[in-house]
Amino acid sequence: MVDSIKNRHTITSIEQDSLKSWLRLILLFTIGVVGTVGMWSVVVVMPAIETEFNIDRGKASLLYATTMVGFGLGNFLIGKVIDRFGLKIPIIFATFILVSSYLTAIISTEFWHLLILQIFMGTAAATFFGPAMADIGNFFEKRRGLAVAIIASANYVAGAFWPLLISSFLESNNWKDVYFIIAIICATIMFPIAYFLKNNIANNISGNDIATKNTSLNNLSPSTLQILLILAGIGCCLAMAMPQVHIVALCVERGFGLGIGAQVLSVMLFSGMISRIGFGYLSDKIGPVYTLFIGSFLQMLSLVFFLPFDSQLSLYIVSLMFGLSQGGIVPAYAMIIRKYLPIEEIGERVGLVIMATIVGMGLGGWMSGEIFDLTQSYKLAFVNGIFWNFTNLLIVTFIMWKIYFQKDKFQYS
Repeated sequence: MVDSIKNRHTITSIEQDSLKSWLRLILLFTIGVVGTVGMWSVVVVMPAIETEFNIDRGKASLLYATTMVGFGLGNFLIGKVIDRFGLKIPIIFATFILVSSYLTAIISTEFWHLLILQIFMGTAAATFFGPAMADIGNFFEKRRGLAVAIIASANYVAGAFWPLLISSFLESNNWKDVYFIIAIICATIMFPIAYFLKNNIANNISGNDIATKNTSLNNLSPSTLQILLILAGIGCCLAMAMPQVHIVALCVERGFGLGIGAQVLSVMLFSGMISRIGFGYLSDKIGPVYTLFIGSFLQMLSLVFFLPFDSQLSLYIVSLMFGLSQGGIVPAYAMIIRKYLPIEEIGERVGLVIMATIVGMGLGGWMSGEIFDLTQSYKLAFVNGIFWNFTNLLIVTFIMWKIYFQKDKFQYS
């Protein structure tokens, strides 16, 4: 650790948007696609685990909830670490934790063992999300929104890629065999990338990044903005969790089968990847707060369309709409923090808001499972998501009004 700190070096704004910046982006994106597998493997194997341990849907949904606990804590704690020590050591440690968790799951005999292991998988995955977004934002200026969105989209690419691969493996293997295969894939790809990734610590000194403790937004202090973003993050992701966590189970429940469920999830997340990049480009043009508002509104609208349609074709179409609507929401939070809050605390502050979004995902996934157990239908679960999405939209509207429609406002950038 000491050597890694001594060997780290800073980059100035002159090196932003350089070839090295794009190379770092490619490496972080690739390892992000592989390293966030723990968030999606559990969604696909959840029906098999229900059968093996003889548990109901609500209890099985705790697997995703505990993954989100680890993911949320990891985003916050690792975010604090990278502000001081850089990203390389956390990536190496996360890779080791991820591979070990999958191998340990193979020999697990109790359901609670899997719950604990999913916490570790979530923590490992967190390294490649919020902390990676905070890191890559330091290496770009003109295309910062796009770069952050690309890193955030790695999670969605993982969601589009891994469920299809895992479901195909499950056709001829049990879930423990699949976990072993995942462990081998992760170790083979992630350790070499972690080795070659430089531990640069960005020290951006451009005028847009200068922040002082005496500067604040008009009628909206940094602490207030932070709290509002946390609340907004919980609300949007309570809504987001319903389709993402339960779409596979929903397809199985409606008789379409596991394979169709995995395909629908892949369509949702692949389109989410496209929208994340598109919204990232939009954020560079119109600003992250407007981008967040548009994404939140479109997500709520797409959730409404899940209610009247329940055919197989309609699920593909509405899932495509949902993915194209909500992909830009989470990266927008990182960009808002980057623009309006102190740069020297970006890792910690981004991690804190990302942790809030993950709390929302965990609660939303669990609540949807409980609502299904009570009603034997996902209709009210979608209504619950729409309610929380509307709450998020109100908060974002308030932030947008405070930032853009108050006179004599002050900005950090």
